[in-house]
Amino acid sequence: MSHNMPLSPRPLHHLSDVQRRVLTTRQLREHGVTASVAAERSRADGPWQQLLPGVHLLHPGPATSEERLLAALLYTASRGQGADGPRPDSGPYGEAMITGLAALALRHFCSAPPLASLDHIDVLVPRTRRLRATGFVRFVRGGPLPGPQYLAGVPTAPVARALADAVARLTDAVLVRRLLTESVRHGHCEAAALVAELNSARLLSRPHVVDAVDALLAEGRAIAEGRLYDMVRGHHLPEPLWNVELRLPGGPALGGVDAYWREQAVAVEIDARAPRQDEEVWRGGLGRKREHLERLGITVVRMTPKKLRESPEEQAAVVRTALVAAADRDPASYVVVLPR
Repeated sequence: MSHNMPLSPRPLHHLSDVQRRVLTTRQLREHGVTASVAAERSRADGPWQQLLPGVHLLHPGPATSEERLLAALLYTASRGQGADGPRPDSGPYGEAMITGLAALALRHFCSAPPLASLDHIDVLVPRTRRLRATGFVRFVRGGPLPGPQYLAGVPTAPVARALADAVARLTDAVLVRRLLTESVRHGHCEAAALVAELNSARLLSRPHVVDAVDALLAEGRAIAEGRLYDMVRGHHLPEPLWNVELRLPGGPALGGVDAYWREQAVAVEIDARAPRQDEEVWRGGLGRKREHLERLGITVVRMTPKKLRESPEEQAAVVRTALVAAADRDPASYVVVLPR
């Protein structure tokens, strides 16, 4: 028997390398190592270490980033699961998942500090869990929790939720802006979904977050407009008039649209509203604008940034259908088209 690994009645070959190096007191007991032996080996001068209460690192020297992540999840799972117990379908770590800056580092965000430099790892858990921060582990409570996304076997919060949890702890306005902008620019999530998550976390009252969101929404709209250009040209649609304002002759403005096919009287409008937000604005101003245009015989195709990213071919087919159908419609009212 070596100093670093006990002779165990249960083999360890079913575990990954990192799982063999990080085990709880209970797991060690299942492999033939008593709690007293584990404590003895985890002394200051011993071959093992106790990373967190009840969680042991089976080698000397610093823990790797992967070992710290696993230790955080094992510690969380080893504590009480609340009155209802763990969900049967929630996996080996219960409903716990990595969130905040650690989750963003796992996704290789350039703006996020590397995992090895983080003093704390944030773990998202149900609101009912009674857990106390210890060592390098901090807890974020919420409910209902999103479904985790697995990165290299690590349950991780979706990007929008991880960003909201990170921003909640950050006061550095520059870092907040960089994180939010990178999330949209690199396609990690849509601006609208992120704004909705920030609003749900009640973070939009913080001035530095509001400033970052303004930049984020501008970035998201610019990306969506670029995807609209690519969709039109990549699917060989007729070239429209881009980013124009429509007016009645000698009358008031009807509103701006992102693309307009004058001969067919078909307009495309990018809807970058956050989900479940600004509904009153939509029903009031934006909804009335669309109804007004359609009464004038103009077909309005509304697209979201998500649809432009995930299904450009389907969106192109919708526009093509509208252009073809124009031949069977009564001519639209004449409108003045001006650059916006």
